[in-house]
Amino acid sequence: MKARVTVTLKNGVLDPQGKAIVGALGSLGFEGVGSVRQGKVFDVELDTSDKAKAEANLKAMCEKLLANTVIEDYAVELI
Repeated sequence: MKARVTVTLKNGVLDPQGKAIVGALGSLGFEGVGSVRQGKVFDVELDTSDKAKAEANLKAMCEKLLANTVIEDYAVELI
């Protein structure tokens, strides 16, 4: 079973990398970009066909390693 985990900064958390990207896009001639929020995407392949077990394992992975839950949110999608 394959899954995609998307990790993004929580609303209200400063995103200096996103701000730098906005500046770089502007210097490359891309106008009209108001803001950018950067994040991470993990594609995970699991050796199970049990959807509930996969979701539980992915949540545990996010809580323990993939996301800093103090400042980041995550979303799990089975694909």
